[in-house]
Amino acid sequence: MGTQALQGFLFLLFLPLLQPRGASAGSLHSPGLSECFQVNGADYRGHQNRTGPRGAGRPCLFWDQTQQHSYSSASDPQGRWGLGAHNFCRNPDGDVQPWCYVAETEEGIYWRYCDIPSCHMPGYLGCFVDSGAPPALSGPSGTSTKLTVQVCLRFCRMKGYQLAGVEAGYACFCGSESDLARGRLAPATDCDQICFGHPGQLCGGDGRLGVYEVSVGSCQGNWTAPQGVIYSPDFPDEYGPDRNCSWALGPPAAALELTFRLFELADPRDRLELRDAASGSLLRAFDGARPPPPGPLRLGTAALLLTFRSDARGHAQGFALTYRGLHDAAEDPEAPEGSAQTPAAPLDGANVSCSPWPGVPPAAMGARVFSTVTAVSVLLLLLLGLLRPLRRRSCLLAPGKGPPALGPSRGPRRSWAVWHRQPRGVALPCSPGDPQAEGSAAGYRPLSASSQSSLRSLISAL
Repeated sequence: MGTQALQGFLFLLFLPLLQPRGASAGSLHSPGLSECFQVNGADYRGHQNRTGPRGAGRPCLFWDQTQQHSYSSASDPQGRWGLGAHNFCRNPDGDVQPWCYVAETEEGIYWRYCDIPSCHMPGYLGCFVDSGAPPALSGPSGTSTKLTVQVCLRFCRMKGYQLAGVEAGYACFCGSESDLARGRLAPATDCDQICFGHPGQLCGGDGRLGVYEVSVGSCQGNWTAPQGVIYSPDFPDEYGPDRNCSWALGPPAAALELTFRLFELADPRDRLELRDAASGSLLRAFDGARPPPPGPLRLGTAALLLTFRSDARGHAQGFALTYRGLHDAAEDPEAPEGSAQTPAAPLDGANVSCSPWPGVPPAAMGARVFSTVTAVSVLLLLLLGLLRPLRRRSCLLAPGKGPPALGPSRGPRRSWAVWHRQPRGVALPCSPGDPQAEGSAAGYRPLSASSQSSLRSLISAL
């Protein structure tokens, strides 16, 4: 009840600023269908050149003709971001999904996100409707102001559930495949809200759950399916220090083919080893100074043990690798369909407050209602206190593309920020001569007079 009331209040607060966007659905069981293995599609190298799928949306500009903007082929001479003499959607600045420059509109909008159905992270199952009665995922739930996708995955993994769902940027729900069987898919663009704990990740939407398999980013597990994906621990977050993880591969095959889709380790002390599961002999080892070779890597065994260790300072994106079993080490058959993973639950904790969603005893209902009313009252008082300086002075900006990226304030008197990723507008508290606000404004454009008037009216109404 408390979670629903809070979601409804936040929805009314930000409704005039939101436009539905999102990502497409996929599965850890079918990695071959995906062109992306990072949650924000930063690794997308496909050929979609319009903002909508299958020829829909606006045409993208060529990256070698966008020198007037912050990102062009000239700013990516090594091709690290995938820019060049083409107009395909890319994500060079680590935004929440691929985008491209478009011909500037009368409203001053000169870039848009790309809706790419094939750019989904394996393990993401889609955007689902959550009406709350009953909840789309019926297991435990919790909220956190530091929520990321992995925080929710870790919480549900520890609770022994198969699925994890993120909603409204700060809420986490757990469930099973039976919940998903009766769930109702929502448009992918409905899951458009940024995670409170990570500006580069999406955590569902209002009344919309972004659902993941909990095996994503697990620290250990047994993989027996013909094909699948293994992510580094804590993925899509960066892996942490002193991680010691292992995964056993034993598909019904004579040999294995591995392909590293992503590999980014911090230094030579962060190491991934591939060992023969039967003999324990070391087959390959990779680290921050010795990455794996490009292309498929074939091993003459189907029983493989992968171990990953990071040192006390380890922090990096990690790795994502796909595997498939080969019936003969000398042959290259088509990849079999279907997979199933049974990851073991890691022992690490989650930075999220938890409470069981269903089955509240009647004796506890009165205390729960009282605590809910108290929490909502405190929230309203805090919001009113934050809106007073916002009424006195506001920086009204429309997002542009270019460094520095806009982030939440961290000063003693500036502990909040309104995140909004659509090219419509954002309001931040600031004071005259504030270097942080002026620095952020370098990558932003002023709102039109009509938009400023509308936003001021919204703030005054609050």
